[in-house]
Amino acid sequence: MDEERPDSGPDSSIWLAALASRFSVGPKHLAEPGPTAEELAQAAALALRAPDHGGLRPFRFVHIAASQRAALAELFATGARERGLAGADVERARERAFNGPALLALIGCWQAGHPEVPLREQLMCAGAGLMNLLNALHLMGYGAKTLSGASVDDPAVSRAFCGESEQLLCWVVCGRPKRAAHPRYPAAPVAPLSDWGGPEGH
Repeated sequence: MDEERPDSGPDSSIWLAALASRFSVGPKHLAEPGPTAEELAQAAALALRAPDHGGLRPFRFVHIAASQRAALAELFATGARERGLAGADVERARERAFNGPALLALIGCWQAGHPEVPLREQLMCAGAGLMNLLNALHLMGYGAKTLSGASVDDPAVSRAFCGESEQLLCWVVCGRPKRAAHPRYPAAPVAPLSDWGGPEGH
């Protein structure tokens, strides 16, 4: 007897096609307006639907408002100078604080040594939460991209965003895409799904 398949609903193909159309959109291809405060809050709430062993919620997002971009720019510039950069390189670091109509920081909130939830599971939860946020923004009509770079590891920047046992993981820029998103890299040579071949088959 055939097993009954779950009803995916009449519109599942629409949502799957929408998810399949999501690609990263860099800051220079994003335009105003960015998401509203309500839209950002909704996207962040949907991020919490990520698999979360133990319900630790090991991540959070911080919105850098337009009024705070200049302060972030000074942090970036100071960090660049402390890394030995000067002149135009410092200015480029400063300008990155103004990337995108909207800017978020993703913060990992780790519980090291948890008796049931190892750090790798907390990391996976944070990554899955980030993907949920990106998909939510995409379905709202926004483009987005995660950015890292030297600022993520800068001690002064980390102190400005993180508390004890927290880690700045990346930035998220988002806004209205100026053009249709497209894949930046060719398809991976290894298929994303395969059947297990047993202990010797990997």
